Amino acid sequence: MGSKEFDYYIFIDYSENLIGYMTLEKCKVFEFVTKISKFAHYKELKHKSSYLHSIKKVIEKNKVLTYPLKTKIRKTIDTPEIYSDILGFLKNHHNCLIFISVDNKQYSNFERLINIIDGQDVKVVKENELKKDSNEYKMSLVLDTLLNIERLK
Repeated sequence: MGSKEFDYYIFIDYSENLIGYMTLEKCKVFEFVTKISKFAHYKELKHKSSYLHSIKKVIEKNKVLTYPLKTKIRKTIDTPEIYSDILGFLKNHHNCLIFISVDNKQYSNFERLINIIDGQDVKVVKENELKKDSNEYKMSLVLDTLLNIERLK
């Protein structure tokens, strides 16, 4: 990914019965990444509940949710609403280079959807293809964590 500078980054993820997405502008990426160093991949954690407890404080203290343009979490039954939001965003930003990371299980469906709208300036990547420790990987952990916080409410 490194050679291309994307104008926007979109992350789409699922957690059990939830789907969420987060959109971030290129100009916010560096500052955002400096605020999210404590985020981890939920599935790989031993002490999940203490992680969620402490990461909520990090989210508040570092004002993590002020960086994304948009963050939305819904029940998976509302997947069309999420996809509609994203397609609307792509339509309104058709002259921009856009990076999209999508949950592995939804990758092929989502890629077909993007191809329908001629997403030539859109790079769609499976979540598990993100390079560990890359900015894209770190940013995807934020959505992963937000989904798990919401799921366990």
